[in-house]
Amino acid sequence: MIELAEGHNPETRVAWENARAQAAALGIARSELYPTLSAIALAGIDREEIPFGTQFYRQTNPDFQLKLELNYTVFDFGARRGRINAEGAGLLAANLAFNDVHRQLIYEVSQTYYRLLNAGGQEEAATASLSNARAVQGAAEERLKNGLATLPDVLEARSATAQAQYDLQAVLGVEEVARGQLATALGTSATVTIRVQPLSEVPTPEAVPDTVEQAIDRALAQRPDLLAHVSAIRSAQGEREEARAAFYPSLKIHAGPAAQSLFVLQQNLPWAHTTDLTGGVSVSLNWTLFDGGARKSRLTQAEARIRNTEAQLSAARDEVELQVWTAYSNLRTALRQREAAVQLATAATQSYQAALESYNYGVRNLLDVTAAQKALAQARSADVLARTQVLAALSDLAFRTGDSIQLNRRSPHR
Repeated sequence: MIELAEGHNPETRVAWENARAQAAALGIARSELYPTLSAIALAGIDREEIPFGTQFYRQTNPDFQLKLELNYTVFDFGARRGRINAEGAGLLAANLAFNDVHRQLIYEVSQTYYRLLNAGGQEEAATASLSNARAVQGAAEERLKNGLATLPDVLEARSATAQAQYDLQAVLGVEEVARGQLATALGTSATVTIRVQPLSEVPTPEAVPDTVEQAIDRALAQRPDLLAHVSAIRSAQGEREEARAAFYPSLKIHAGPAAQSLFVLQQNLPWAHTTDLTGGVSVSLNWTLFDGGARKSRLTQAEARIRNTEAQLSAARDEVELQVWTAYSNLRTALRQREAAVQLATAATQSYQAALESYNYGVRNLLDVTAAQKALAQARSADVLARTQVLAALSDLAFRTGDSIQLNRRSPHR
């Protein structure tokens, strides 16, 4: 299911294209380390009247030339390196965002999958409860025929059967909704029918795999959304490098060799023509001496952003620790509830069987049997819910720690 969702859900494609765009931005920043070379072709004709004494003479000048222009920044005191570092941190953030989309998608698929398993298990439990209610109703009607029961007893049994039928229909509706939610998480239409394995075939863990301290350490080391804050700090540091470099000069070289073909036609004179290689080389040193405090403000802005991202990282770390702690506690609680639910289901089954047998022998009344039957139905529902809560809590812990996107940590049922 997860592999299908990762391949078809549009959110993964959006994140992938964002990462590709950021990789291109890094390539643009790196290109500034190299010179730029341009080829230029020029052609034109100038015509003018040139005065000579009291006369004007027409002169026509056709001009054809091919030119190369080479521009290269020799040094800029780290401005380009700062931009490259900032874009590199942006690329890391985009890759981490891509990973986090997968983490979110895995969590969504897992949770909807377990909700569907719970709905399917509840359907089985409701079906069994309906069967029990019909058995009690049949026993009551049989005893009424033999004069051993009263009509109110039969009506009570019929009411219990109708209630069980009502509960079953409600569960079926929940199951249909859960199937639609899972199909949507997979990136397909909600009307597509998806068949999943029965809850009885899904392995359920019986203990927490590690300590809460280990889970928190893993989360701090591998949560992509947390690591994105680190990349934001690096991006701000790159911006600070660029802002500092603006206080220093930059040295650039410009070379422009050109091949020219010149013609001239003057009035009453024949054509003249010359061809030659021209051009020049220049070195420029640019240094902004005063800009009204713009460079200082940009540096202050970059340093403020660094402090801001560092504070966000600290707050995010605290939030991640709380999330892992809560998920770990929920998993431990779900495991204990699972143990209690197993015992409850066993006891309720024995109580129902004993009550029904005693009723058939005439030593228990129908109210005792229906009460035991309702208790058994609740115990079955609680058992199914407890099993799926363990699976959902384990999936939530994997989501909070980032284990869900670590291939070596995925368990068979995730």
